[in-house]
Amino acid sequence: MNTVQRRRLILMRHGKSDYPLGISDHDRPLAARGHREAPLAGAWLVENDLIPDYIICSDALRARSTCAWVLSELGEKGPTPYVDSRVYGAGVSALCSIVNEVPDTVSTLLVIGHQPILQELALRLASAQSDEEAVYELAMNYPTLGTTVLETENSYSHLDARDARVTHFNVPR
Repeated sequence: MNTVQRRRLILMRHGKSDYPLGISDHDRPLAARGHREAPLAGAWLVENDLIPDYIICSDALRARSTCAWVLSELGEKGPTPYVDSRVYGAGVSALCSIVNEVPDTVSTLLVIGHQPILQELALRLASAQSDEEAVYELAMNYPTLGTTVLETENSYSHLDARDARVTHFNVPR
């Protein structure tokens, strides 16, 4: 019997960040609103049965803080995140290559990163079978905590262009 494994890729932009004077972009913290709203992203994942079994997170402070809030909502179901310094500042091809490295034993992958690359990757991967409204929404605006869910039967190593169906775009508020 040949069964096809469905894989999910969840692309989440970090929460709203602050802009303190004298702090590098990489070290910017979450703003009060980011701390308030980031747990809602984790709660949305739980409510929609989108529990990641692997997380790749940018090493920027605002992304790591977002990840911590998401994990607080996932509880014991949340995996230990892999903080990858390549995500911060990556171009769309580089981020796609990072996703391509994920083993096929992972069924649901969450990537927490930055704009505009997450939006560009979501649009690059969106197949013709995608939810039209979700693709339209993510194409028009990808605000903080914007979360795209893509599904594919392909191996992560084969994802490149138009290989996954966008099923959801959500901005928890």
